[in-house]
Amino acid sequence: MPNARVNIGLVQNSCSSDIEANLAAAIRGIREAAARGANIVCLQELFLSVYFCQIEDHKYFDLAEPVPGPTTELLQSLARDLGIVLVASLFERRAPGLYHNTAAIIDADGTFLGKYRKMHIPDDPLFLEKFYFTPGDLGFRAWDTAFGRIGVCVCWDQWYPEAARLTALQGAQIIFYPTAIGWHPSEKEKYGKRHHSSWETVQRGHAIANGCYVVAPNRCGHEAPDGGDGIEFWGQSFVSDPSGEIIARASVDKDEVLVVEANLDSVDTQRTHWPFLRDRRIESYGDITRRFID
Repeated sequence: MPNARVNIGLVQNSCSSDIEANLAAAIRGIREAAARGANIVCLQELFLSVYFCQIEDHKYFDLAEPVPGPTTELLQSLARDLGIVLVASLFERRAPGLYHNTAAIIDADGTFLGKYRKMHIPDDPLFLEKFYFTPGDLGFRAWDTAFGRIGVCVCWDQWYPEAARLTALQGAQIIFYPTAIGWHPSEKEKYGKRHHSSWETVQRGHAIANGCYVVAPNRCGHEAPDGGDGIEFWGQSFVSDPSGEIIARASVDKDEVLVVEANLDSVDTQRTHWPFLRDRRIESYGDITRRFID
């Protein structure tokens, strides 16, 4: 049985167009987290590159790779050497013309446990992901690791209570959300505080409703890879405990590694004292599969 006390590592970085530099920064962050006692380390969404989805340009498909593939093999070796679980978000090339936004899950002995393909794909100004990514087809999943049972979703998935619930119903004690989210500079003054609060609050709600830890590593820094205003990523990676309390939060604009202790026994305690899973009226929820109830 895994130890109830687990140290969770989050790596928050700014990114550039230099893939090798981004990879080196991520590896430094992983090593720092491990040196500080992290057992499970999660990287931000699409950590190898700038957030290219700000524009639609076929050249960015060249960034994709198979999963498992070269980067996962490198990370498997690193996980084995450090004895840690790794969650890494990658641009997956599945087949010609078929690409996914995918998270790889690697156990502490270097075993590739599996992958999660992002299910909800946004199409908003500067978040033009539908051009690049096919919606995931593996469903919502959880994996037993050396340090607990974890679930993984990706960024836009974090706004959907159904995703968190279905992941938690598979026994996930921690749900990781690798993330790339920030402000449009022209909107920051008017909407910035509200947008960030919404993002953090909805995930705290997932933690409360499902009685689990929620972990969201986000990127930081300003990126405008092909001109324009770009996106100012708001950093502030965080960990919420099963009661929805933020127990650690990173800075807004600095590369940073968080290492946070989680007591997985508190998942059972929370779910016992706040028995939302027990009291679900599953026989009454059939309409949840409808687009809208007219």
